[in-house]
This record gives sequence, C-alpha cells and structure tokens, in this order.
Amino acid sequence: MKRNTFLGALISMPAVLIYSLFVIYPLTSAFRYSFTNWDGIGEKEFVGLKNYIQIFQSPELVGSIRNSLSLIVFFSVFPIFFGLLLANFIVRIRTERIRSITQVVLFFPQILPLAASGIAWSWMYAKNGLVNQFLTAVGLERFAQPWLAGFSTALPAVGFIGAWVLTGFCAVLLATGISKIDASLYEAARIDGANWWSEFRNVTIPGLRQEISVLITVTTIAALSSFDIIYVTTLGGPGSSTLVPGISIYRLAFTQSAVGLASAFGILLMVIVLLAILPVQFYSRKNDQ
Repeated sequence: MKRNTFLGALISMPAVLIYSLFVIYPLTSAFRYSFTNWDGIGEKEFVGLKNYIQIFQSPELVGSIRNSLSLIVFFSVFPIFFGLLLANFIVRIRTERIRSITQVVLFFPQILPLAASGIAWSWMYAKNGLVNQFLTAVGLERFAQPWLAGFSTALPAVGFIGAWVLTGFCAVLLATGISKIDASLYEAARIDGANWWSEFRNVTIPGLRQEISVLITVTTIAALSSFDIIYVTTLGGPGSSTLVPGISIYRLAFTQSAVGLASAFGILLMVIVLLAILPVQFYSRKNDQ
C-alpha cells in the first residue's frame, strides 16, 4: 500500500512541478508585484494598496471591466441559448452521417485561431465588407456602416464574433448531453401529453444541468479574459469603447511600464472571474447532491 502511494506521488511530481512553475509561481509573483511601483527593470517601491485604489479611480480601467461584463451576454448567454436550440435540432437528425457533418460544421469556428477569426470578421465588418454588402442587397443599406469604427456598434460587433465562435462548441456539447438523457423520460412525457416545449423545459433542461454549468463557466471566463479578438479587430477602440481588462493589462505592462499596476489589475480580474463562476459551481454541485 505504501509502495503504491509512493509510486503515485512519484508519477505526479512532474505535473506538480510544471503546474507550480507555470501557474503558482507567476501568480504569487504577480500578487507581490501588485503592491509595488515597478517599471519591470529598476527597483521596486512598496506602495501597499495604492495600485488597487488607482484602478477604481480610473474611469478607463473601470470602463474596461464594465465592457467585459457586457461581453458575457454575447460570449455566454447567446451561445448557450442558440446552442440549446441547435442541439435539439442535431439530435433529431436521423441520419448519422448528416448529424456528424452538421456537428463538424458547427464546431469548425472553435478550432480556428481567434486571431484568424478576428481578421476575417474585421474584413467582413469593413465599409465595403460582406456584412454591408448583404444589408445593401436586401434593401437595408441605411443600416450599413463601418461596424468596428462606431462607438455604439464596436462592442456588439466584437461580441457577435465571440458568439459565433462559441455557439458551435455549446451546441455540440449540449447535443452530446441530450443523447445521454434516458429516452424513457421522453416517452413518459409524451404519454402524459407533453408537447415539444414541455419536453424541452421539463426533461431536456434538467438533464443538461451539468453541461450548462460547464458552458457557463467556460464562456464566462472567455468573456472576462477576452484579448485575442479585440486586439486584432479594434485594439480597444474606438476610444475605449471595446477596451477590456486583457488589453488594459497589456498596455500597462508593455507600453506604459507600469508592471505593479498591471499586476494589481490582473489579480483583480482573477477575483472577478472567481466571483462570477464560483456561484455557478456551487449551485450545480448543490443540485447534484
């Protein structure tokens, strides 16, 4: 018994070392730097909570947090909602080959690099891009505009890219979850005279509690830590209308040499992510007990 325990500990050591080197050490270093005024090169000056106070006194940094919270609607709510509808459609396809092709097509945006997706959509959002061409073709040319250049349209436009990327992922995972639900539950619901909506509400949704919990966690983290798509498409502009914490931290650390302030913002972002996802995990586990 002791030998097996020792061998197990020995086997897990490389994973523990790698996790400590690439996660624990950077996290503890950022936490220490967050209490200092440091440019990344010179001497560190301890300033206590000054960096954290400065974040909340900066309208731009507070605005970036607000923008990331707004993106949760596009990165989480929309993909899960439409993913549920698509998943219901997928499981009703009787031909296995067509069902597999449908899932591959829906999942394809997920395997593309986010930078590539951002570049492609920035072309489509351009003044003469595909989006405006489509609007003109259907007689809605009055709505055509450079979407990523407008103060009121840039954030929703970027959010739509995130929704496009994540909807297929949500649909495939939810379709897999639906296929695991006991078919007898649907049969019992039909015997009781339940229609499609009643089946969906009383059988499908409760049966997908775990999958929905995972998706809320993953997509919320994606929204709050978004960087790639926004960096490629808008760089946080116009003005600060699409500025998010990831872009702010990058600017503070690498263009303004405010490593201490950037570290404080990174720690604060981690706390916001935890506050957003821990209630979801708690609720999910509570219902499973």
